Amino acid sequence: MAVILPVEGVHPKFGKDCFVAPNASIVGDVIMGDGCSVWFNTVIRGDVNSIRIGNKVNIQDGAVVHCTFQKTKTVIGNNVSIGHNAIVHGCLLHDNVLVGMGAIIMDEVEVGSNSIVAAGAVVLEGTKIEEGSIYAGVPAKKIKDISSELISGQIERIANNYIHYASWFKDANAI
Repeated sequence: MAVILPVEGVHPKFGKDCFVAPNASIVGDVIMGDGCSVWFNTVIRGDVNSIRIGNKVNIQDGAVVHCTFQKTKTVIGNNVSIGHNAIVHGCLLHDNVLVGMGAIIMDEVEVGSNSIVAAGAVVLEGTKIEEGSIYAGVPAKKIKDISSELISGQIERIANNYIHYASWFKDANAI
């Protein structure tokens, strides 16, 4: 069963039709929208600051979402996919964002809508990723503007796929 715990009396809150894997951990000041999925071995720690997650967000296996005490909150928009083993820390992800596998997004980063942070990228503290761009590398830098084909073929497709994948577990552990 998933670890869902309050911190100092503040309990995580979930929207409708969310899936949380049985070994995921979600603690503290976390508010999640509708149609979200939190996958195996994922940790969402709203213990030292707040985490807000929009609708139709998938946080894939082994990802960590956290923030910084008395400094940075984490805000995740709608239709966002956070890849396997990514770290999202004290930042703002606008709507329609894809965070690739193993990417690291540091404090006070802002990722504009319709953007991709490539697998393995390290987005340094305070970076502003403009809307409609792809960032990659260590440290992450803009490599190009995103095409409408990538928006529909990657960002939207992956978010929709994870709604489907979560349906496979609907009877097992929906919240």
